[in-house]
Amino acid sequence: MRNGITYPTNLELIMLLLGTGTQGIPVGKLAQRVLNTITASSRDTLLQNLLKLEGIGPSKAITIAAAMEFGRRQNNHTGKQVSKPSDLIPFVHHYAMQEQEHFICVTLNGAHEIIKIRTVSVGTINKTMVHPREVFTGAIKDMAAAVILCHNHPSGNCVPSSDDIETTHRLVEAGECLGINVLDHLIITTKGFFSIKEEGLLEPSLEEELEELEEDYSSSRFVSCASANSNSLS
Repeated sequence: MRNGITYPTNLELIMLLLGTGTQGIPVGKLAQRVLNTITASSRDTLLQNLLKLEGIGPSKAITIAAAMEFGRRQNNHTGKQVSKPSDLIPFVHHYAMQEQEHFICVTLNGAHEIIKIRTVSVGTINKTMVHPREVFTGAIKDMAAAVILCHNHPSGNCVPSSDDIETTHRLVEAGECLGINVLDHLIITTKGFFSIKEEGLLEPSLEEELEELEEDYSSSRFVSCASANSNSLS
């Protein structure tokens, strides 16, 4: 292992997962049978086919199948083009089963092909806190042209909260400053998903902008023209 984990062959990697062989079946021979089974199996039939092998019990079968699934999740999204929300769901739907909220940032190139999927933050059962800095650090590193935001609702209700909408607008504005477009914010559950863009909630409404202006005015952040003019004349 002095040369790193990329050095072993596929057979040797399986031997590492198995750890040992069984009585009458050396680990090398067992690993070769496992490798042949992996090659001949689909994603849906792998676990069942592994359990049919002599010397492979449930524990080892699950370990191998889990390693294969983890590797697939880490790599099968790279370069995939996203043209609509449903294109992304297969690569993030497993987060819906988490008991805590996970906030995910998916970085995209100019052709809207996936560069990387990152977990930005993990929160409590019903809330996760996220800062623009945490979201866009990875996007800048990837030289991303755009991002899609995503988080799960462990409650099973995919309707966004007011905090979800507010966070989305704050991140859209931050992305505009950086030249990185926020294309959508998806809320996922085990029952389905909600696209904030498709529901017309991605950009702040005119009413919200007017309310913000009124709040700024009432807090004396603006100086009235009349006051300014009277001061200049005196």
